Amino acid sequence: MTDSTCDFYCGKILKGLLDVPVYYENERVFAFHHTNPLWENHVVLLPKKHVESLITLEDADNDLLLELMQTAKMIAGDFMARFGAARVYTNLGEYQSSKHLHWHIGAGPQLRPY
Repeated sequence: MTDSTCDFYCGKILKGLLDVPVYYENERVFAFHHTNPLWENHVVLLPKKHVESLITLEDADNDLLLELMQTAKMIAGDFMARFGAARVYTNLGEYQSSKHLHWHIGAGPQLRPY
């Protein structure tokens, strides 16, 4: 398992070492406006608990996964209402730059290449 102090989200974002514009937060999940957005409207959603990726979730994490999906649904619904479309995805393996489970939720024109 990856040392959770070494991933970007545990090491910087969740410790408050990098100031990010908060979209939504509760005791288990954190969503913020991406600081280098890929789309005009780009939110990153992650669990506060370190989980490496979608495929490393365990049965004990089912409630957390449900809460993450409900939050993703809420954010995507907001984007749909305001912008008429939304993207929701997570990356795995070499496509995952930070080994901490997170979803990208975006809407609007793409601002830079992937």
